[in-house]
Amino acid sequence: MNASMTTVNKVQKTTSTIFAVMLISMVGYFIFWGLGYTHYNSPVLFILATLFGVFMAFNIGGNDVANSFGTSVGAGTLTVPQALGVAAIFEVSGAVIAGGEVTKTIRSGIVDLGTLHIVPHDFVFVMMAALLAAALWLLFATYKGLPVSTTHSIIGGIMGAALTLGFIISSGDSNTWDIVQWNKIAEIAVSWVLSPLLGGMLAYVLFRLIKVYVLDYNTDVELKLKEIKKEKKQFKEQYKLRFDALPEKEKLEAASAMAQDAQIFSDRESAEEELEFESEYYRTLYEFEKRRQSLSIYKALQSWVPIISSLGLMMIVAMLLFKGLNNLNLGLTALHNSLIVFMAGALVWMATYIYARTLKRKDLGKSTFIIFSWMQVFTASGFAFSHGANDIANAIGPFAAIMDVLRTGEIGDTAGIPPIVMITFGIALVVGLWFIGKEVIKTIGTNLAEMHPASGFAAELSAATVVMLASLMGLPVSSTHILVGAVLGIGMVNRNANWRLMKPIGMAWVITLPSAACLGAIIFLVLRTIF
Repeated sequence: MNASMTTVNKVQKTTSTIFAVMLISMVGYFIFWGLGYTHYNSPVLFILATLFGVFMAFNIGGNDVANSFGTSVGAGTLTVPQALGVAAIFEVSGAVIAGGEVTKTIRSGIVDLGTLHIVPHDFVFVMMAALLAAALWLLFATYKGLPVSTTHSIIGGIMGAALTLGFIISSGDSNTWDIVQWNKIAEIAVSWVLSPLLGGMLAYVLFRLIKVYVLDYNTDVELKLKEIKKEKKQFKEQYKLRFDALPEKEKLEAASAMAQDAQIFSDRESAEEELEFESEYYRTLYEFEKRRQSLSIYKALQSWVPIISSLGLMMIVAMLLFKGLNNLNLGLTALHNSLIVFMAGALVWMATYIYARTLKRKDLGKSTFIIFSWMQVFTASGFAFSHGANDIANAIGPFAAIMDVLRTGEIGDTAGIPPIVMITFGIALVVGLWFIGKEVIKTIGTNLAEMHPASGFAAELSAATVVMLASLMGLPVSSTHILVGAVLGIGMVNRNANWRLMKPIGMAWVITLPSAACLGAIIFLVLRTIF
C-alpha cells in the first residue's frame, strides 16, 4: 500500500513539474513573441498584462473547467489525470479552432467606456485591473471549493475599474454611474435564480426517466435473477441428496436419462423452444431457464439507452454547431446544421443498439455502467470544446484588447487574436485544472450529490442543453450555475442532495460581482498610481 502511494506521489510530482515547466516555457516564449508583436511599446505593461491574463486563464481552469469535469470524476467515469487529458485536448482545441478570429473589447457590454474621454493607457489599466481582480476572486473561491461564474467575475472587475476611472475623470459626478448598463446587471441577478432552476428542472426530469426506465428496471431484473439463481442452487442441492438416496438400478436409469437430456439442453437455441426432457432434473432446469429468459434482461439497454444516447449526442453536436463553432462562420445554414445533428443521432443510435446486443450473458450492472460511462465521456468532451471556444474569452477578450491598444496606440472596437494567444491561454487553463481544480471537482462530483455515470451523464447533458437553448433565446444564464443546479436535480431524484452546501455556494454567487468590482477598483488605482 505504501509502495503504491509512493509511486502515485512520484507520478503526481513528475506531472506537476512537467506542467509547470511547460507553462513557464510557453509564457516565456509568448512574452518574447508579444514584445515584437506590440513593437516594444510599453514592454513592462505588456509583460504585466500577460502575467495577469495567464493567471486569469489558470484560475478559469481551476474553477470553471474543474466544475465541468467534476461530475465525470465524481461518477468514477474519469480519474483526475484522465479528466485532465480530455480537458487538454478539447478545451485547447475549442479555444484554438473556434475561439474566434475577432473579439469585442467589451467597451459597450456591461460598461460603456465610449462615453468617457479616456486615453489608451487608462483603458489598458481598466482591462488589466479586471483580469487580476477576477483571477484573485476565482483563486479564493477555488481554494474554498466554491464553483462561481468566471463571466460574472470579469464583468465585476471591469465594472469596478471603469467606475473608478469614471469618477476620477468626472471629479465625482453622479452621472458617472450611468456608464454601467444596470439592466445587464439586473439580468445577472436574475441568472442567480434562473440558471440553477432551469438546470435542476431539466436534470430532474431527464434523470427521473433514466432511473425509472433503465436503472430501476435493471435493478428489479437483477433481483429476480438472483432469486432464480438461488432457487436453482437449492434445487440442485436437494436433487443431489435425492439422487444419492436412490437404489443403484434407479440411479443408472436416471443418469442415462440425464445424459441424453444434457445434450438436448446444451444444443437448444433458446428457452422459447418447446423441448421435452426425460429427466426431472433437466425439466426443472429448463423451467428455470424459461423464467430467466422471460425477464427481458437487456430490454432497457437495447430499447431506452440507444434513444437516450442518440438524443444526448444530438444535443452535444447541436451545441457545437450552433455555439462552439459559431465563431468560425462555416457557411452552414440552419438546415445543414439540423441534418448533421440528425445524422449524428442516427449513427449513435445504431452504434449503441449494436453494442447493447453484444452484451448477452454479461453482468447487467457492469454493462449499464460501461455504456453510460462512454456516453458521459462524449458529453464531457463536447461541453469542454464549447467551453474552450466561448468561456476562454473571459481571459482572452480583455487581454486581446490590451495587446491591440499597446500595438496600435488606439482604442479599437475589435481586437484580433493571434493563434499563439489561444494556445498559451489554453495551456494555462489545463495547468490550472491540474494544480488547483481538485477542490471544486470534489464539490461538484461528490459533495453536492452522489454521482453515477448515468446521473453524471444526465447532469452534463441537461447543463449543455440549457446553455444551448438559453444562448439561442438570449436568456441570461451561467454555465456554472446551471451545472450546480443540474447536480442538485440529480440529488433530488436520489434524495441525497446536500442543501447545506448550497448556502456558501449561493452566497459566493451573490458576492462574486461586487467582490470582483471592489478588487478591480483597488487594483486600477494602484496601477494608475504606479504607471
